[in-house]
Amino acid sequence: MRFKLIGCEVLYRELCDAVSKAPHAVDVEFLSKGLHDRGGAGMRAELQERIDAVDASTYSAVLLGYALCGNGLDGLAARSIPLVAPRAHDCIALLLGSRRRYQEYFDAHPGVYYRSTGWLERGKTLEQPVQLRTGVGYGLEELVRKYGEENGRYLFDEFNRYQQAYTQLTYIETGLEPDDSFEREARREARERGWSFERLSGSLRLFRALVAGEWNPDEFLVVEPGWRIAASHDDAIIRAERDVA
Repeated sequence: MRFKLIGCEVLYRELCDAVSKAPHAVDVEFLSKGLHDRGGAGMRAELQERIDAVDASTYSAVLLGYALCGNGLDGLAARSIPLVAPRAHDCIALLLGSRRRYQEYFDAHPGVYYRSTGWLERGKTLEQPVQLRTGVGYGLEELVRKYGEENGRYLFDEFNRYQQAYTQLTYIETGLEPDDSFEREARREARERGWSFERLSGSLRLFRALVAGEWNPDEFLVVEPGWRIAASHDDAIIRAERDVA
């Protein structure tokens, strides 16, 4: 079998490691983290275009290196080739190895901001497009200059409100780190924000199962041609429904 993997570059190291150990041929296409900043509809449109471009005569399935990600997968259609997607709300569940483990940690640690190698080495340089469109990441003076005193101060407060909700930074260590530089960077960020810090062991299990074709139905959704992915709003996260488009 030969698979086409379309994945988020934030998961670059994890997906590349999985592909290197896969029993099948896997061709990989990474998309920018900035795709998330387009919202669910924009993300879905871009992913659908990439999926539709895959040659069904060459590949057995398209594998999605994404979680539901703000409903970015909701509505994606399998037209000529099956789609396979993990059952997860976001990539933190993928990095931790299961959505149940993520939920347990989330329940026990409210107010946590997560980091991984991908978020540290790729996330920062990809903020510029969303800054240009929305102002996220701008300083107070820049926003005031751009939008005026009252509006600028309001936007600055709104864009930085997240800092009041978080009290801890958790760094997910998957074992692919070349040294301790990523952890040191995460610790420094936590210290600068006045947050506590925790290092948490991640898991590569779901990444490897995805490219190995080991699609346990409790953890992966396989969507056959003529069907599409739909958010299920329950513990299954996503389900398949007939594509009526």
